[in-house]
Amino acid sequence: MIMPTSANAVLAQWNALDAASAAREILPCCGSRAWAQNLAIERPFAAAEQLLEASDRVWASLAEQDWQEAFDSHPRIGQQHARAATAESLAWSSEEQRAAMSDEDAIKLALAEGNRHYEERFGSIFIVCAAGRTAAEILSILNARMNSTAAVEWREAAEQQRQITQLRLRRWLGAN
Repeated sequence: MIMPTSANAVLAQWNALDAASAAREILPCCGSRAWAQNLAIERPFAAAEQLLEASDRVWASLAEQDWQEAFDSHPRIGQQHARAATAESLAWSSEEQRAAMSDEDAIKLALAEGNRHYEERFGSIFIVCAAGRTAAEILSILNARMNSTAAVEWREAAEQQRQITQLRLRRWLGAN
């Protein structure tokens, strides 16, 4: 008999929940209630890969306000709070940003200033998949994206959120 992997055990438990509980359980992986509710409706998933594929499909189908809700669940790079986030989501953000937390005051100040300029220009916080990136790398990405049009940047932020969601789903499933 093949024993289920931890990812399959988590998925099996999640598949067994009622829709509202399932949506609540998975919400920290993305921050969009519509995303969480739609994934919960699509259950059951037999394998983690099916969940990951469904996540991308659901994310791509959402309205802009649903994307914005997910964006609002993130703290600014270098900060610990967000407009609307679960405690688990904030803990994951902190872990994802760990490499970006530079001891260099100049980079911290530049990130804070860059975040402010980004928000003024685009009306939303700067979203980047920070996992494994240094503060200097993130600052470089932020500066480069400041040259984007609003439409291009909106799509890039959505892509970064998709990547963050994939990382978090894998962590949630225990399938790092």
